[in-house]
Amino acid sequence: MLREIHIRDFAIVERLDLEFGEGMHVLTGETGAGKSILLDALGLCLGDRAKAEIVRPGTDRAEVSAVFDPPSTRIARWLAERELEGEDEVIVRRVIQSNGRSRGFINGTPVALQMLRELGEQLVDIHGQHAHQSLLRPATQRELLDAYAEATEARREVAERFRELRDLDRELTDLEGQDNDYEDRLALLRHQVDELEAAAPSPDGLTELENEHQRLAHAESLITLAQTQLQALSDDDHAAQALLGRAVRELEERRDLAPALGEAADLFQNALAHLEEGCQTLRAFADGLEIDPQRLAALDQRISDLRDLARKHRVEVEQLPETLEALQAQLERLENAGQRLEILRQERRAAVERYQEAARQLSRQRQEAGDRLATEVNQLLSELGMAGAALIPVIEFEAEATPSGHGLDRIELQVRTNAGQAAGPLAKVASGGELSRLGLAIQVATVNRASGVPTLVFDEADTGIGGAVAEVVGRMLRTLGQRYQVLCVTHLPQVAAQGGHHFLVRKSEAEGSTRTEVDPLSTTQRIEEIARMLGGLEITDHERAAAERMLERGGS
Repeated sequence: MLREIHIRDFAIVERLDLEFGEGMHVLTGETGAGKSILLDALGLCLGDRAKAEIVRPGTDRAEVSAVFDPPSTRIARWLAERELEGEDEVIVRRVIQSNGRSRGFINGTPVALQMLRELGEQLVDIHGQHAHQSLLRPATQRELLDAYAEATEARREVAERFRELRDLDRELTDLEGQDNDYEDRLALLRHQVDELEAAAPSPDGLTELENEHQRLAHAESLITLAQTQLQALSDDDHAAQALLGRAVRELEERRDLAPALGEAADLFQNALAHLEEGCQTLRAFADGLEIDPQRLAALDQRISDLRDLARKHRVEVEQLPETLEALQAQLERLENAGQRLEILRQERRAAVERYQEAARQLSRQRQEAGDRLATEVNQLLSELGMAGAALIPVIEFEAEATPSGHGLDRIELQVRTNAGQAAGPLAKVASGGELSRLGLAIQVATVNRASGVPTLVFDEADTGIGGAVAEVVGRMLRTLGQRYQVLCVTHLPQVAAQGGHHFLVRKSEAEGSTRTEVDPLSTTQRIEEIARMLGGLEITDHERAAAERMLERGGS
């Protein structure tokens, strides 16, 4: 739900800060006051295209930000997937420079215009002669019909059967695409596997190969190092081993004179044992080393061959064992491709039958729901002064159509706006005012089934109507306001009186500049405004009394 909107230097709005609540909000004002500017600003904030002309003259940029209540689970998931989470609210912001460039932000993070639109379509639905006419989109029509049909389970089953069929098709395409070069691919894979099996060692063998190469490459320096250390530790007359042995003997001779001497002798004895063991290990290592140029050359060649093989397969040398396993698995699949293909084809035939049955079941639900929806909407259209109009849901099951995650139906909401007129698509047949009223009728008909977006906006939904029909429109909008947040721009007092919140849009001039301002109205102020809408320039007590009665009937 929209909680706040803040507008700066937008068209003839210098500064505007508004707060909204639950239920139905109406915006009224004299012709030309700029009643639609607020909706234009909201649409811009939610991704509508921007033009440099909307920046207030004499300023560098226009800025609009909208604050929405904590998001629903669906919107929260959408934000989380894009790392755009906020703190218990959603803040959408748009900045338009005087040169026409613009930037969008969601919860403080810069985003592309398309992302603003995607989020905006989930937050606000604008009905009228504006860009957010989601009713014209085929996907929206399908979603609306499915929600009205309460077809969640049927849709889930179709989607699951579609994923099953898609996975089988991918594997089949992969295997069937091998037919033309089957023998060549088989020969290549066998050659690659044989080559790797002959050349590539296991991970342990590769480690041992590298260690042996290191030892041989540094054999001479290692032998010299071992001999030098043995000389200093064991072989010389003054080596560490001889010095430690002498110290142990002399301390042992005086052990009875002082306990500390005995403790020192014991520690040195242990050190002598470790020293002797270390020297033996070092001597064995030196004796085991040999300078073998031929073996080193062979190892150099072996490692070079492995590097060439790794470059050939575009991997690191240590990844060759994994590459071999992968190629062996490919070879096994290819050698068994014929048998696997037949199994997959059988599985696909069964999967197609399951998908078709799920799609037919969904289509039956849609057909039944379409009939019910048309009946409800057409009754509402009659009440809205469109007695000759009719909503005609077209739901055609196309068994030969390409499978999709939402079934095999071609769905189109067609409309006839006058008796005897041929039906056609909404976008081609319905005018702006008709489409607005049609959207209102559909929203009212589906209010208890289709969840929809949290905020609905109706811009001049009452165009071309008056009298009793206008009051019907007002009641319908108030009914919607019991479940959704509703914003309505209206010029009819019958509609304005139904609102729970009333904003007056007025134009003023100061210092040679024209400004649009929007003010929330008290009950007394509402009586004056509705009286103005009833009577015109001169407001009499008669108009005030009529306005007060209207507000009482509207429950305000």
